[in-house]
Amino acid sequence: MKAVVIREFGNPDGLEVVDLPVPVPGPGQVRITTEAIGVGGVDAVIRRGTLAGLGLREGHLLGSEVAGTVTAVAEGVDPSWMGRRVWAFTGLSGGYAEQAVASVEDVLPLPDGMTGADAVTLGSSGAVAHFALDRARVAPGETVLVRGAAGSIGITAVQLAARGGAGAVVVTTSSQERGARLRDLGATHVLDRSGEGGPDAPSGFDVVIDVVGGPELPQFLDRLNPNGRYVAVGVVAGQPPADFGMRLIDAFRSSLSFATFSLDTVPGPDRQAVRSSQFAAAAHGDLRTVVHEVLPLDKAALAHREMDAGKVFGRVVLAP
Repeated sequence: MKAVVIREFGNPDGLEVVDLPVPVPGPGQVRITTEAIGVGGVDAVIRRGTLAGLGLREGHLLGSEVAGTVTAVAEGVDPSWMGRRVWAFTGLSGGYAEQAVASVEDVLPLPDGMTGADAVTLGSSGAVAHFALDRARVAPGETVLVRGAAGSIGITAVQLAARGGAGAVVVTTSSQERGARLRDLGATHVLDRSGEGGPDAPSGFDVVIDVVGGPELPQFLDRLNPNGRYVAVGVVAGQPPADFGMRLIDAFRSSLSFATFSLDTVPGPDRQAVRSSQFAAAAHGDLRTVVHEVLPLDKAALAHREMDAGKVFGRVVLAP
């Protein structure tokens, strides 16, 4: 089968299309012939070598979520999975391929009318957005900032915050055109990447959901209201300064909170319940997905270049 691996960590030129043996599903697993493969921010972080501490090596097969048809099941797995169109989480590896395996606990049937591209745009990012807002304990009427709102996590977070009754849904993004699209999805105020712009925008926020991280994170911490909660769900712009926590100590009397959030800390059945609900909502048009473009599998490097250049609104999807 065709697959995309990391020949060399760093820029997208280090990605390589190779031939690999078709994987055999192990105990509790199914094999999926992929029709859509999600390209996410975590893939870019892995490609750059940022997660080398996890023991990832050259030759790593990228990709964490796919959609397609189940074509093989391991012994002991319910054979009724055969032939079903599904979404699946493959972990930190295995998705950028014509065939992928996943544990049956991480597989969901696709509702009628939902495309594979929509499924891999929503599957992981939608759950991150849901649980991040839940961990931030967003209450009706509060002001929410989604930093880096043009990606699939941010787009879903904007919609969920608006539907949850936030008093204002503020976003940071890179252009007026993107700001207009985010307003259409539920944003009430649009700021530039540095957090400036919009003279009528709130000056402080009760909750910040941050996909970006990077060196400018501290200045957004400074804009939390008293009792404000900051939840970092990604570091697509790199690590924040090592001493950023001093901002919290300096503002001790404001009772601010900072948290990181990973889906790894959510029990599997809870993740799947949220995904199932979101898939149903998307199939009925109640939750919108934004697919930036669909590229052939062998254009994975191009997809990563577009992400690195900040050209993607929504999610890029690969199709074998």
